[in-house]
Amino acid sequence: MSDLPFHYAIHQAVEKDPRYHPHAYEFVRDALHVAVKHFREGQEDQHVTGQEVLEGVRQHAIAEYGPMAFTILSEWGLHQGEDVGNIVYNLIETSYFGKNEGDSLEDFAGGYDFETALTEPFRPRLHRSPKELSE
Repeated sequence: MSDLPFHYAIHQAVEKDPRYHPHAYEFVRDALHVAVKHFREGQEDQHVTGQEVLEGVRQHAIAEYGPMAFTILSEWGLHQGEDVGNIVYNLIETSYFGKNEGDSLEDFAGGYDFETALTEPFRPRLHRSPKELSE
């Protein structure tokens, strides 16, 4: 990461690519930290892959916003993995984030369906067994 203040990097990124709300940039930065902690804690190399960042996004969104996660991320312009990748690469262009050789925007493609991943944990289970009901 650079010495560039984060709020300035966000300003530069939003000015160049206004598709995403400034809060989306803060969220993705925080989700990146979640991914690093989950996948690389204690390791010298703390670089995470695009798919690992997406897992950090999922974990962070559910923990932070609960059942409203999908709605909030959608309001900020985050609908799919490629949107997260665009934010990461917008921050790379401001020199706030760095990248390794071999990294690409395509690393964020696929992954999971945001709506399912962010709402499914909060859907009621319709056919629970008596054992599940007692747990």
